[in-house]
Amino acid sequence: MTRMTLGALLSASLFLATPAFAEEATIGRPIQAGSLHNGSLDMVVYYVPADGGLLEVTATAAPKDGGDPMRVVMALADRDSVAFSMPGYRDSLFAFSRSGEEVTVSAETAAHLRQMRY
Repeated sequence: MTRMTLGALLSASLFLATPAFAEEATIGRPIQAGSLHNGSLDMVVYYVPADGGLLEVTATAAPKDGGDPMRVVMALADRDSVAFSMPGYRDSLFAFSRSGEEVTVSAETAAHLRQMRY
């Protein structure tokens, strides 16, 4: 295999390994809500200030095909980040990060998750 072909394959594999977020919402002040509509779930997110400089972030996810909504509440310090899928809905990966008074929420595509699993 030539160096050119090897370099192209390496570049392509790095591109596929890079997260591809289909949707993103940034919340810049308390009670301001953001929403995401990715995969099988719709999600609404907001935050309120908490003790110790933390932001209490509440995310409610509702299945698009009906069913009970799921709620996650987390405290984020400045520069914290976390990513997870909701139980039973592995086709949507949600990532939360905080920078100062902004909380950014991203939803990763189901197609990208399938590429990463196999």
